[in-house]
Amino acid sequence: MKLLTNFTVLIERRRLRKAMALILAVTTFFIGSFGMQLAHAAAAPASKIAADLQQVIAAPTTPVSNWAKDVNGMRMVKVLIVSNSTDPNLVALRNDVIAKGGSVYFRYVSVAALLAMLPANQVAAIAARSDVQGVSPNRLTARTASALEYATGALSTNVRTTNSGSGNGYTGLDGTGVGIAILDSGVTNYNKAMNDAAGAIRVKYAVDFQKVGDASAVGVRDWTAGIDASVGMLPGNTAMATYESNIDSTSAPKRDPYGHGSHVASMAAGRSSGSSKDSTGMAPNANIYDVKVLDGDGFGQMSDTLAGIDWVIYHAKEYNIRVMNLSLAADSTESWQTDPLARAARSAVAAGITVVVAAGNYGQNSTGAQRHGTISSPGHDPSVITVGSANTKGSDVRGDDTVNLFSSRGPTRGSYLDANGVRQVDNLLKPDLVAPGNKIVGAMATDTKGNRNKLATSYSVLAAVPGATQAKSETVMFLSGTSISAPVVSGTLALMLQANPGLTPPLIKAMLQYSAQPIAGANLLQQGAGLLNVDGAVQLAKALRTDVKTALEAGTMLPGATLLASGKLMPAKTSAINGQTFNWSRIVTVGGNQIVSGDALFTKYQPIYDHRLVWARDLARRHTVTYWPAASGVPANTFVKSITWAIAQNQTLVTGGVVRATSLAGSSSMLGKTGTFIPTATLSGWLVAGSGVVMSEGVVMSEGVVMSEAGQPNPTNADDSSLLGEP
Repeated sequence: MKLLTNFTVLIERRRLRKAMALILAVTTFFIGSFGMQLAHAAAAPASKIAADLQQVIAAPTTPVSNWAKDVNGMRMVKVLIVSNSTDPNLVALRNDVIAKGGSVYFRYVSVAALLAMLPANQVAAIAARSDVQGVSPNRLTARTASALEYATGALSTNVRTTNSGSGNGYTGLDGTGVGIAILDSGVTNYNKAMNDAAGAIRVKYAVDFQKVGDASAVGVRDWTAGIDASVGMLPGNTAMATYESNIDSTSAPKRDPYGHGSHVASMAAGRSSGSSKDSTGMAPNANIYDVKVLDGDGFGQMSDTLAGIDWVIYHAKEYNIRVMNLSLAADSTESWQTDPLARAARSAVAAGITVVVAAGNYGQNSTGAQRHGTISSPGHDPSVITVGSANTKGSDVRGDDTVNLFSSRGPTRGSYLDANGVRQVDNLLKPDLVAPGNKIVGAMATDTKGNRNKLATSYSVLAAVPGATQAKSETVMFLSGTSISAPVVSGTLALMLQANPGLTPPLIKAMLQYSAQPIAGANLLQQGAGLLNVDGAVQLAKALRTDVKTALEAGTMLPGATLLASGKLMPAKTSAINGQTFNWSRIVTVGGNQIVSGDALFTKYQPIYDHRLVWARDLARRHTVTYWPAASGVPANTFVKSITWAIAQNQTLVTGGVVRATSLAGSSSMLGKTGTFIPTATLSGWLVAGSGVVMSEGVVMSEGVVMSEAGQPNPTNADDSSLLGEP
């Protein structure tokens, strides 16, 4: 079996359909979309203008900046104007810029946008045009923050501020000490984005699993019967040492000839290198662990990916790997219960690793029509964080963001045969949330001579980044897709875990969803809880106890126990990003097809935050993680030996006091925009207003089957129908 990579728009639909027809069981995708845009109604001019541009326009004197200057007594600014015009040449917009005393420096092919100079007093007039979606300053050398930092809220008083732009240090959260494992095509060791402030490489370890499937990594002859290379793989013994030596590629001279993995790593943890184009990622001082499972052409084997996941689980405690990013997926028809990749990812979660997965890029069919039920494996697993893609429209303003057309929609459609031989479909709510994933600038892998990776060589448009000098070791490129959105969330997790190392994977997911910002017009199957809000997620992380995970694993954390840290209160449940204040979604999905809300989710411990427990619909399982015993040079409880599961015994899943919001959505109807098709913003608005059912007894189960969900209804609620209904 092969893992196949491709990029929408750059590869013709005819070739894409042919490639998909060849997929038997596993299809890795890194499908991008360059310039995909949705029709967008005109907004107020101020809402289209980036906050920092507004500040410069309003300043009494012109600030020192590379994109603002007094020319003949008039303040001029260099800006990027993103358009939704159906005219690819943007003739009317270009003419208006000239008429208002400005200049057009560049018209982009890959996205409908202009690089222009304008009198500062004319920016609002251009923004007021119906064919303009956003106006941002052209930050050619401004490295106080990247566009990604601004758009996600990573640059805020609750998260971090940067220095003058040299990239030497950050004030606040930057992911220090947290390990992120990137399972991909490799991570370059020649790009300064992977360095720390002193210039040392932050890729702490690199392993190559491309040949696990043919036995070479374990040191035995391939295609030879009678060999069991799995025995005797004890920590510290000869067989394990040989295996580790064979897969070690830390000193390899050319680790990412394909180029995808390096870009993904830079989204999660890239650092400003002093280049003219800032591509800072979410956690610019986190430790990176390069787990290569794809070759220089973007191909691999399922065995490679599974072995890579195993390696991360095995070394997680040793290296403090708390996050695993999987910007790859399988086109699986299996249920999450049996799918190999889903099971492997679920085991990683049980071991305490938060797993972030790309939702997929199959949101459209060959004619451009929307497709539901296209979430891929392991994104269809209830324990992972499944991330869809949002289009920021090239601006820092969040109010005009949309869900990318290519981003895969839920519900999950894996299936299994029940005891009577009847096919049952999982039908779980996914994705969990969305994050920026359209034309995002990140590190471009090169070799020692500066030769570009295969992606950038094959598609030169990817390297055509406006304002980038493309100096050696500072090269950048564009990529799009949910495979880019996923590491944006992975990097956010590093910030949350730096602020509070006691968080568990399911608790982190709940925080991300609860604090997300609903995108107008998109429903639960398109965006989940909404757009990533780093500011809100970090606020929640700082408010909770830092011993949740250790107390839970020690068996001392009981349902309903106080979750807030001493002296802390629940945050205000609002965030202000780039001058815009918005309410959090207040939405958390549980059990695969239920929605809950309310402060009790974070003021009291909920058993669903146990990372060893997985609950989907009427099934609940508990995993048991065992470790190798202490041996010479090997401390106890460090290296995972096995992970098993069994039907969960009687227990509470959710405590009383939690608000159940499933009934608010009603039965699913695409035409009626109810149930799974309800706009997330609508449901969120009702929750903000206080609607929902306050459960008196919570949710309990018996022998793994949900038995009761009891509560006192709010008068505004009319029914208690299932959100997803029957398959």
